[in-house]
Amino acid sequence: MSKTIAIIGASTDRKKYGNKAVRAFRDGGWTVYPVNAKVDEVEGIKAYKSIKEVPVPLDRVSMYVPPAVGKTMLDDIQAVNPGELFFNPGSEDAEVLEEAKGRGLNAINACSIVNIGLRPEMYPDE
Repeated sequence: MSKTIAIIGASTDRKKYGNKAVRAFRDGGWTVYPVNAKVDEVEGIKAYKSIKEVPVPLDRVSMYVPPAVGKTMLDDIQAVNPGELFFNPGSEDAEVLEEAKGRGLNAINACSIVNIGLRPEMYPDE
């Protein structure tokens, strides 16, 4: 059974890391759940308006939103209790990391794409 990931801030813009992550995790064999309140799908995969709508337990949540936005989502993330919560470059600051850890979340400050052995530059902007 493949691992599951919700990508918060998944994007239809292929130049954005929230899109590159969807492609990378799909290529890495993960079951991907894009989360973006403004789109219906990303790279042909159904998108969810909120992490609370994702219908399965999550092994990982990967953040691609600014820290101020991420802070507003910590209640919902805590409610789904993922195995890992990755704060990718640009989505983290000391406050959001501290709050996530204080809630008992396994918060990791690193590039989730690199963590699975791939690199963002492997995914073209077109």
